[in-house]
Amino acid sequence: MSAGVSATPRPEPTLSGASFGPEVVLIPVKGFRQAKRRLGGTMSDTMRIDLVRSMAERVVAASAPLPVAVVCDDPEVAEWARHLGATVMWEPGQGLNGAVRVGVGQLGQAGVEWVIVAHGDLPRARDLGSLAPFAGITLIPDRYDDGTNVLRLPAACDFRFAYGPGSFRKHRAEATRLGLPIRVLRIPALAYDVDWPSDVTELTS
Repeated sequence: MSAGVSATPRPEPTLSGASFGPEVVLIPVKGFRQAKRRLGGTMSDTMRIDLVRSMAERVVAASAPLPVAVVCDDPEVAEWARHLGATVMWEPGQGLNGAVRVGVGQLGQAGVEWVIVAHGDLPRARDLGSLAPFAGITLIPDRYDDGTNVLRLPAACDFRFAYGPGSFRKHRAEATRLGLPIRVLRIPALAYDVDWPSDVTELTS
C-alpha cells in the first residue's frame, strides 16, 4: 500500500453489495508497478510485475473456500481483484497498517466475525482458507520470526496492526494487551515470502 493520497477516483463504494459469511480473507495489495522495487536490480520491470501479480494470485487461490476482500489504492489492482471474484475495498492514503485496520473494521460492520489477513507476496501459499478455528489471535510468522505473513483475528477486537520490521513480536504484544489467547503456527508454505533478490533465487532454484 502506498502512503500518499491517490488522486484516482474511488472505483466503487467500499463493500457495496458485498455478501460475506462468518470468515473472510483480507489481502492488502500494493500497485503491481510499484511493488517489490528492491528486486529491480536482478530482474526487469516486466519480470518483477509478473512475479508480484502471480504471487498475489496464488494467495487469492489459496484462500478458497473463503471469500476474499482485497484492500488497495490502485485502479489496476482493483480491476484485477474484481476479475478474480474478490471484493474490492478502496482505501487510498491509509498506508498498510491503516488500510488493514479500516478493512477489518468495515468487514466487522458488515457482519464478518473472523478475518484472516494475508500478505500478497507468498508464492508457495496453500490451504490459507482452511486454517483450524481458534478463539483468539493466530499468528503465522515469516521464516525469520520477524514479520507477520498471516494473522487471523476476531473482526471486532479493534486490533492495532504494526506491519514492518519486528511485526511478529509487536503483534504478539498487541494480542496480550487485548487479553486474547495467542496461537503461533509455523507453516513453511505460508512462512515463505519474497522481499529480497535472494528470496527470488531460492524460489527459482
